[in-house]
Parts: sequence; structure tokens; C-alpha cells
Amino acid sequence: MTQTPPDTEQAFSRLAHFPVTFFAVLMGLFGLALALHAAADSFAIAEIAARAVLWLGLGCFAVISAVYLGKLIRHPAAVSAEWHHPVRLAFFPTITISLLLMATAIHGYRPDLALPIWLVGVAGQGVLTVAVISGWISHRAFEVGHLTPAWFIPAVGNVIVPLAGVSLGWVEISWLFFSAGMIFWLILLVLVFNRLIFHAPIPARLFPTLVILIAPPAVAFVSYMRLVGGVDAFAHMLLSGAYVFAILVLVQVPKLMRLPFALSWWALSFPLAALTVASFVYGRAQDSSAHLVIGVLVLVTLSLVVLGLLWRTGLAIMRDEICRPE
Repeated sequence: MTQTPPDTEQAFSRLAHFPVTFFAVLMGLFGLALALHAAADSFAIAEIAARAVLWLGLGCFAVISAVYLGKLIRHPAAVSAEWHHPVRLAFFPTITISLLLMATAIHGYRPDLALPIWLVGVAGQGVLTVAVISGWISHRAFEVGHLTPAWFIPAVGNVIVPLAGVSLGWVEISWLFFSAGMIFWLILLVLVFNRLIFHAPIPARLFPTLVILIAPPAVAFVSYMRLVGGVDAFAHMLLSGAYVFAILVLVQVPKLMRLPFALSWWALSFPLAALTVASFVYGRAQDSSAHLVIGVLVLVTLSLVVLGLLWRTGLAIMRDEICRPE
């Protein structure tokens, strides 16, 4: 009987520690691709960069998905443990969110390819939303300390649906998911701020998830614009709310800069991408040069952040700092 080489067996054993949070990398990459595409009307080179980042995101999606599938096959108990983890549970929808963002990014080039990806993403997002929320309200013993802004992720995933859904002709489904996302966002917003104000600070490893506060109103603004086709009072409130949360997060930057690297740092990328797209969408809809300038500034910041995260993640992989037991 042929024995598995020690190095191969060690690699298989390490699969057990490959976290579902790796899918947040894909949200950042596809978000950057969409942000660059939104800037293409102002900078022609942005479209070239958007295509390059999209291809990078597709490649990373293939690799990360294959590795996590390997984990599911070789170590199903480890996947089950993540599902029952009070914090990592909220990261499972990053898988379907990545599909929705992928479909949105591809739509401008190949709508025929975007539709099946979007449909799979919508179906998966619906299932995961119900499953995650059912897990929250089940008999499990959650504690206040388990609650972080990462719990917004299932809600954010729902408001992403209209980004491509409206253009693909699925307007009613887009309204359904948008409505669900907004309702759960408001509920979680109250819970998260109660935790931030009245309870112990978020652990350093998860503190970067605070940036996720920016994402729901920013994404909701863009989706709402797709659904109603213009700027109204509610759209103004969503975009302004995103800027308010961005200012609150900006104040925390000195503390963020002192924290050691962890995969949770990828939480910085998608919210900045959402704010970039929202600024460009509003700037063009209202002919506001100020918002276009904000969009450019946030896009530059986002690009630097993603480049830094790619470099630091690669370094962490080479140093064997991640995919280890906690």
C-alpha cells in the first residue's frame, strides 16, 4: 500500500486551518475592480486597471475556492467547527457575496456570463442569510463579546444583489433582497453600537472589522440608485450616512496602524470600494465635482490599501503566519 509522503500529509493537515475569512480577500479584489470601473469615465487607464484586477480576482477565486473545497473534503469537521464558531459564522456569506460581486464586475463585459454567476450567488446568498440568521436566533449561547461589525456581512450581501440584478432584469428579486438587507442592517446597527458603547472593546485581531460600518449605507446607496433611477431624500441619507461612518473610522486610523496583521485587515478593502463607487455615482448623477474628488481620493487610498494587503498576506503565507491553529 502506497503511503502519503510526509510533506503532502502535512499540507493536507494544514487545510484544516484554512479559514473561511480568506473569501474576504475576494470581496476586496472585486470591489477594487468595480471602483476602478466606476472611475473609468474620468480616467481611461482606470478601465485597463479594472480589467487586470478582475482577472486577478478570478484567479484568486479559483485558488481560494479549490483550497476551501479541499478542506471541506478532507476536514469536514473543521468546516463544521467554523460554521458553529460565533464569529466566523458571519464570514460564510463572503463566499456568495464574492460571486455577486464577480457577476457585477463581469456584467459590463459579458452579461451572458454574468447572469448564471449572479443566479448562483443570489440562491446561495438567500440560503446563507436564512441559515446564518437562524443560527443567531437558535438555542446557541452567543455572548455580547461575539458581536462585531463582521455580523453586518450577511446584511451587506443582500443589498449587493441589485447592483447587477436590475440590469439583468430581476427587479422584484432585487427589491426583495434589498429590503431584507436594509431591515437586518438597521437591527444589527443598534446591536453593534450597544456592544461598542457599553461592553468591552473589540479584540485587536478583529478591530479592523470596524471599517465594515461604512459598507452597508454605501452599497445600499448604489443599489437604491439602480432600483429607483435617481437621487432622492433617502438616497441622500444613505450616502451621507456612509460619509459619517467613514469619518468615525478615520478617527480610529492611528489605533489601526498599531495593530499586527491578520486576515481581518481585509475588512478595510470592500467598504472603501463601496464608498468609492458611491461617490462616483453621486458625483456624476448630480454633477458634483466635490464628490468626484472624494471618489478619486478614496480610490487612491483603496488601491494603496489593497496593494499593501496583498503584499502583507503574501508575506504572512511565506512566513507561515496564517493557516495555523488558533
